[in-house]
Amino acid sequence: MKITVLGTGGGARAHIAKLAGLGHEVHVGTRDPRATLARTEPDMMGTPPFKEFLAEHPGIQLHTFGDAAAASDGLVINGIDGHNAVAALSAIAGRLAGKTLIDYAVPYIYNPDVEHPWPTPWGIMPKLEPVDTDSLGERIQRALPDTKVVKSFVTQEQTTVVDPKAVGDGDHTMFVAGDDADAKRQATELLKAYGWTDVLDLGPLVCARGMEMYAHMHSAIAFGLGQQFGGHFGIKVVR
Repeated sequence: MKITVLGTGGGARAHIAKLAGLGHEVHVGTRDPRATLARTEPDMMGTPPFKEFLAEHPGIQLHTFGDAAAASDGLVINGIDGHNAVAALSAIAGRLAGKTLIDYAVPYIYNPDVEHPWPTPWGIMPKLEPVDTDSLGERIQRALPDTKVVKSFVTQEQTTVVDPKAVGDGDHTMFVAGDDADAKRQATELLKAYGWTDVLDLGPLVCARGMEMYAHMHSAIAFGLGQQFGGHFGIKVVR
């Protein structure tokens, strides 16, 4: 299957490598391929330059966002940062029409000017926007009415999304939410291919609000476990 991953950060790379390992033809989208390949320094999260990743994963194809979306035969994973996702995806709406878009972005605004900041080991905790009465997943769906948006992958680090057995031998829960049943089945099938055995369908895309707002709890748990960056753990819904 031809699957597209939009983004080149650490989370996107986890999906790119896993999908390639599963035998899929992986197309990667970035704003400016030449600029991405020209970088020689790690990004703000310490992730090495993408050209080093490509050298270790031959066969991966790098394109602009639009060309990468067009190359997919039905499934696209959105790893564009939450602050820029709606604008970037709206610009390629025609090439995403009819396809399933799995979105795991968190709508973070970094370095917020807030009255009561939350200090963390890596600076002030980002602010969520939108929150409570809307979600990034819903905004993406409104911007892309011809695309089937599914919110998933967002409740833990992408390195454990693609390798669930790395945590508790895989005994934890992943969530999906969306308004299209076939798209949610497609996302669930991918999760099962990754190794997930407990996938909970939360219902319509409005439930993306809960998943996105969980991001702060995820950080709090990580800090409590002494994990300053990311978080090597999962959550389990006990029925």
